[in-house]
Amino acid sequence: NLQNLKDIGNDYNFLSKEQEEAIRLFFNNFSIERHTELKEKFISLWNKLGTIYHQYRKRLTLSGIGYEGMLCRNAIEHLDVSTLEYDTYVFVGFNRLDKATTRLFSILQDTRKALFYWDYDLYYTQKQENHEAATFIRQNLKQFPSPLPSELFNSYQAPKKIRFFSSPTENAQAYYLPEWLQSTVSENERDNAVVLCNETLLPSVLHAIPSMIKNVNITMGFPLMQTPVYNYIKLLIELQTTGYQANNKRYLYSLVQPVLKHPYTRSLSPQAESVNQTLTKKNRFYPTLTELKQDEFLSLLFTPHDNVRELCLYLTEILKDIATLYQKKEEINNAFTQLYQEALFKSYTTVNRLLSLIENDHLQIQTNTFKSLLDKILSASGIPFHGEPAIGLQIMGVLETRNLDFKNLIIMSLNEGQLPKSGKDVSFIPYNLRKAFGMTTVDQRNAIYAYHFYRLIQRAENITLLYNTSSDGLNSGEWSRYLLQLLIDQTHPISRQYLEAFQSPQVRKEIYIEKTPQILSILKDKYDSRKHPEAIFSPSTLNMYLDCRMKFYYNCVAHLKPPNEVSPEIDSATFGSIFHYSAELIYKDLTARNSLIEKEELEKLLHNTFKIQTYVDTAFKQLFFQISPEEKPEYNGIQLINSKVVASYLSQLLRNDLQYAPFELIAMEQPVEETITLKAADGIEIKTGGIIDRIDSKNGFLRIVDYKTGGSPKTPVNMEQLFTPAEDRPNYIFQTFLYAAIMSRKQKLKVAPALLYIHRAASETYSPVIEMGEARKPKIPVDDFSLYENEFSERLQLLLEEIYNPQEPFTQTEHITKCQYCNFKAICRR
Repeated sequence: NLQNLKDIGNDYNFLSKEQEEAIRLFFNNFSIERHTELKEKFISLWNKLGTIYHQYRKRLTLSGIGYEGMLCRNAIEHLDVSTLEYDTYVFVGFNRLDKATTRLFSILQDTRKALFYWDYDLYYTQKQENHEAATFIRQNLKQFPSPLPSELFNSYQAPKKIRFFSSPTENAQAYYLPEWLQSTVSENERDNAVVLCNETLLPSVLHAIPSMIKNVNITMGFPLMQTPVYNYIKLLIELQTTGYQANNKRYLYSLVQPVLKHPYTRSLSPQAESVNQTLTKKNRFYPTLTELKQDEFLSLLFTPHDNVRELCLYLTEILKDIATLYQKKEEINNAFTQLYQEALFKSYTTVNRLLSLIENDHLQIQTNTFKSLLDKILSASGIPFHGEPAIGLQIMGVLETRNLDFKNLIIMSLNEGQLPKSGKDVSFIPYNLRKAFGMTTVDQRNAIYAYHFYRLIQRAENITLLYNTSSDGLNSGEWSRYLLQLLIDQTHPISRQYLEAFQSPQVRKEIYIEKTPQILSILKDKYDSRKHPEAIFSPSTLNMYLDCRMKFYYNCVAHLKPPNEVSPEIDSATFGSIFHYSAELIYKDLTARNSLIEKEELEKLLHNTFKIQTYVDTAFKQLFFQISPEEKPEYNGIQLINSKVVASYLSQLLRNDLQYAPFELIAMEQPVEETITLKAADGIEIKTGGIIDRIDSKNGFLRIVDYKTGGSPKTPVNMEQLFTPAEDRPNYIFQTFLYAAIMSRKQKLKVAPALLYIHRAASETYSPVIEMGEARKPKIPVDDFSLYENEFSERLQLLLEEIYNPQEPFTQTEHITKCQYCNFKAICRR
């Protein structure tokens, strides 16, 4: 009992001094004076563990089953030597011995029924004091002597050619393999081995093996988690456990999409692609069962299951359907096809085994536990390769090299964390107690790996050791301690070299596209208003060109578009669209009878927050949820917050208009355009224009109002600044001025462009009037655009002609911050 500890020396006389000290260090923390809540919980747990342990063993014994350690202990405790079949048992190549194995060896040794042969080298057992690799072998040699003389185990001192290679990436190591095979491999293929400390490198190594190598033996097996079926099972379980909302009988699109896009779904469902396109087009991030079940296989996929047994049956049915794909394959002899078949079979038998245990009441677990258990089993599974182990180049993991010697060795990924493997003890039993009672600790695991490494190289002649210098992802970039030990030891000369990446890093070059006759032809044809009356140079298109000509090329000439995505998140563009549409709905109602907006109407609406929210809900239903007006929008937390923010912005708009009222509302969301002839571009006619958020009139002025839900007001020094690419170019003002220029020529009233920054309009003194002027000097309000119209129109004409000028290539912007949210920054390498 941990709460009633007596003097440790009296209670544990059977322990060695080292074990006693380890236990004493641990229990010193549990003095009564220094108890904490955490220690109390620890003691409480351990007071119960003894009873649990004995009851558990008793229950397993009655059931005729047991875990590995229990079975080994039971076998040793009940061993009757007289019943053994053979007179002599030979034990070869062991290293660390657990207590059961040590006891077995002792029993057979005492009865003269055992011979022991150890694989070691005098270098680390005698010549190097306290060498990590000899941690267990020294004790084994002392306790269970070998009949072979130690002089036979002095191979490490023999001449060796050792080379260290640093590699910039994991895969670059695999690309070096053909060169190593050509320069090092002996005629006897069995003398050569490729050892992978990082077994995930296996696919790259397999692809790198040249055709001259006819026979290969792979001992480690292919990881099941690197096959399509593993990924598919994970997606399906996630779909059924996390992706289904039972309260409204809908799935989450974010978990539906990867299932619909998976090759297995595409192969088995003729409707998978069209369903995904429909959901994307309609922005359905909570699709219903009816929307998803468009064919037989999709009906199977998207039938919800809420218990473990049903989940197992669900998976087995789908795996059976996948199996039919491989029966139809013509290239059945393809190596990867066979590999995936075996992965499918392994997955099916695993799920089926769990189903059998569940149906027979041998396994009673919750869904989350099943999810974790299945993933743990599958991710630890491997697909064995079929071949003759005694023939060909050997490709193996570190543990598979035990008791095997090779003349030529290449060991890859010899990094700290890969050899020795990193990791902590996942156990209820603390380190000091594990150490005291001879249980496996991190130190012992490191000693085991040290033995594997030195034993592997002790008889080799040509040793090539590769390590990854990259610190990306899970790689530390730190070379293994064993490499440092070899350097410090200096027993053998070591050459150090480096590998270059498969594609060496290149100096980043500026990208540009010349305006070839073909490109100019595309550009002219696209915007020629006589051929395409709907084509138009909008302010956003022109702003795009001014901000980055290359982005304009990708969008408007190459027609590259980012893939449509369905997301429950509301980006700034969607937020702005919802606000604009809500404002349009409000003012349509306010002007249903009369175009004059009075203060009384605005005050009345401002006091009716419920009605304002109704406008917002309508906009969300149409633009975001894409549901009928009769349906109720189902907001999640973030969406609800956004809807409230839109409602507050609408209130700010109404308050700002209250200060400006009365005024006449001329139009909302008004399309405007005009035609311009470009003489420099063979006289083609193009259109410029767009959609004005609002046009209103007061005191003989026509106000062009552009709503902005983001950004901040800017004050340009002059008109030139609007047309000059710069980090902080006033692009919003450019847009409003373009509309003002068009409207100035279409009617006789004075035009006053205005930018209404809704998120800044709470102050009663706020004004949407645009001003121009130099810093620290009086600013001039732009309330009559006729004074600026000619200059703006001339510069606009020059800009459009520049776009069609063959001497002006499409170039990247000089202002890198413009690239931050650009869809094409990966193409531009920005």
